[in-house]
Amino acid sequence: MSHILIIEDDPRISSFIVKGLKSAGYTSTLIDEGRSAYALAKVGNFDLIILDVGLPGMDGFSIMRALRAEGLKTPIIMLTARDSVSDTLEGLENGANDYMTKPFQFAELIARIRLRLRDTASDDTTPTSQLTHRDLVLNILSRQVSVAGQSAELTTREFALLETLMRHKNQVLSREQLLGQVWGVDFDPNSNIVDVYIRALRKKIGEDYIVTVRGAGYRFV
Repeated sequence: MSHILIIEDDPRISSFIVKGLKSAGYTSTLIDEGRSAYALAKVGNFDLIILDVGLPGMDGFSIMRALRAEGLKTPIIMLTARDSVSDTLEGLENGANDYMTKPFQFAELIARIRLRLRDTASDDTTPTSQLTHRDLVLNILSRQVSVAGQSAELTTREFALLETLMRHKNQVLSREQLLGQVWGVDFDPNSNIVDVYIRALRKKIGEDYIVTVRGAGYRFV
C-alpha cells in the first residue's frame, strides 16, 4: 500500500484529501507547517508527496528545491491557488512532477497520483500509459478516449470511472468500491451517482463494455 505525505495548511482541503486517499486505498501522513514538513520529507519513506505552495514557515517552492538539491527523487504533485503560467513553470522547472491549481476535482488528483506512482515502479516494470480493449483505447497521458478510431469526449469523472473499470477487467466492482476509487469520499451507498455515470459512459463508448451484475455492481468485459 502506497504511503503519501500531504503538506497542506488548509484544514478543509487536507481533510478532503486524507479522506479521499483512505477511500482509494492509500495511507497518508498530514503535516501543515513548512519547516517540519521539509524535515519529515527528507527522512520519511514516502511513495509520493502532495505539496502546497503557500505554507507557514517555509513555502512549497523552497521545500521542493531543497529536497531535489539533496537528491530526493520521490514524485511531487504541487497544489496551489496560483494559476499563472510563471508559477506553473517555476514549479515544474524546480522539480515538481505535476502541478494542480485549486479548486480541483479529486478524481483528477487520484488519476495523477496513480500515474506518478506507476512512473516510479520498479525498473523491470514498464509504466502503462495506454489501456486498450477491443476497439476502445484510453490514453492516460493525454486523457483521451477513442472508440473504433472515433474520439469520445469524457468528463474528468467519467474518465476516472472508465480507467478504474478497465484496470479491473472482468472483475465485479461494487458501487461502494467505485465510489471509493473514483469519488474518494464516503457517499451514501444508496446514492445512484455511480449508476448515473455508468449510463453516461455507455452512451459515449457503447452499451456492451460495461455489464450490470444485479445486486453486486458492474463488470468491464
